[in-house]
Amino acid sequence: MTESRDRLFDRHGPVGDFVFDAAVARVFPDMISRSVPGYAAIINMIELLTGMHAQPGTRLYDLGCSLGASSIAMARGLMHSDCRIIAVDNAPAMLERAREHSAELGAPEVEFRLADIRDVAIDSASVVVLNFTLQFLPREDRGVLLQRIREGLRPGGVLILSEKIAGDTPEADAALVAMHHAFKRQQGYSDLEISQKRSALEQVLLPETLGTHRQRLRDVGFTRAHTWFQCFNFVSIVASA
Repeated sequence: MTESRDRLFDRHGPVGDFVFDAAVARVFPDMISRSVPGYAAIINMIELLTGMHAQPGTRLYDLGCSLGASSIAMARGLMHSDCRIIAVDNAPAMLERAREHSAELGAPEVEFRLADIRDVAIDSASVVVLNFTLQFLPREDRGVLLQRIREGLRPGGVLILSEKIAGDTPEADAALVAMHHAFKRQQGYSDLEISQKRSALEQVLLPETLGTHRQRLRDVGFTRAHTWFQCFNFVSIVASA
């Protein structure tokens, strides 16, 4: 699968809302690795956590799978041959390249589905991954989805939830944003690219505080929620059923 360097926002003038179209799919590996600090570590640990928590005869879900990095990590971590991995995304361009990527890397266990994750039934699951996905849903839909995931998890099952978060106060949020922007400059993005992408995302990616995420998980019935990763305003949580 050929990959390109992300230069999508290296232009002046107004930008529309961010969408996961063919242009984004083409540069997505470069985009996410240079935009999300610790992304490779999160993917590696999804493999490890899958090995720890996947149960025989269950289903594993990657909701909002993009190019399938989490799905393939889950396949690598599986210890049981009778599990099914179901990867779901609503962007045809992303899913097409995910299938190509999976075939190249030899992950036949992954079943890719074109669908809205809010419409997918979660059944007999032991591991569910939402890797930087929930943040793109309207806030009023997030609890409903998490409730459905919780109800579809087997006892002992886990949800791996990775999100970009907002700071607890305006000052804390500004500090986190400043550190993230410094990281992106270090990765070669210009101030123009950073500003243009932020404009494209501001009505699409709606971050919440870590406390809000924890409370919502408790509200829908998760008994434990451990933050196992944080770098600047990017976190990953393991929530237990």
